[in-house]
Amino acid sequence: MGAITKVKRSAWPVKKGFLLWAFLIGGYLLPPIPCTAQENFEICVLPSETVPAGKTMIELQSNMALRGTTQKTEGVLPTQGALHESLEITHGLTSWFEVGLYTFSSIQPGLDWQWVGNSIRPRVRIPESWNWPVGLSFMAVINYEQPKFSTDTWTVEILPIIDKKLDRWYFSFNPALGLSLSGKNTNQGIEFNPRLKISYDLTSKIAGGIEYYGSLGPIRGFYPFQKQKQQIFPVIDLNLGPDWDFNFGVGFGLTGQTDRLVVKMILEHRF
Repeated sequence: MGAITKVKRSAWPVKKGFLLWAFLIGGYLLPPIPCTAQENFEICVLPSETVPAGKTMIELQSNMALRGTTQKTEGVLPTQGALHESLEITHGLTSWFEVGLYTFSSIQPGLDWQWVGNSIRPRVRIPESWNWPVGLSFMAVINYEQPKFSTDTWTVEILPIIDKKLDRWYFSFNPALGLSLSGKNTNQGIEFNPRLKISYDLTSKIAGGIEYYGSLGPIRGFYPFQKQKQQIFPVIDLNLGPDWDFNFGVGFGLTGQTDRLVVKMILEHRF
């Protein structure tokens, strides 16, 4: 969840370990197990920076599960072949504070465009003038989704964002903590949903890397591995100028609860 508000730097995997790729291929060949919710409306790892004061950012996130769930489960529509579109508008109020509004939509196979839900997301950051060794910001997310798209309709999330740029390398870690206010998981307590990105600048305009997304379960006791949701995305980022960014990735599900093959694209413009 979250909005990749500005995925500025990513990285294509520097080394492809045999065991990792064997795991990915093996996971892809296994039959998918139905997921309990359609969660692939945002697939992004956030940087710590906020939109500058007085500027507005518009971002379009698009993704589709090429190999996902194929049947309606617990009232939630299947993911396979559904085009998910998320529109974000974020405005910088100060040099360290922004507010974003998200609208989620979906086009299911054989159906018309459908509104999914909305979220509002204020965020604060540690000012650069403090000269911290890492970038740090905190986002609060209040989210609503229709029951046919998620088993949890109202949710809140606290999203710390820690990142660092080292020469051509970029690292970002988003250890998100989520809580269901209405729906199936209201009794689960706080859940841990980490995201991680490692990237490398191939040129001044192109970066490649890996993004990781997890939904591990309640912090009081994680789910068994096969009941967790985990994905790996090799990605590429393009710097299209001072006000434009582009991100593209292909994701592989690592567990039976995750869509097996997903493509995503993010286009961002600041003005």
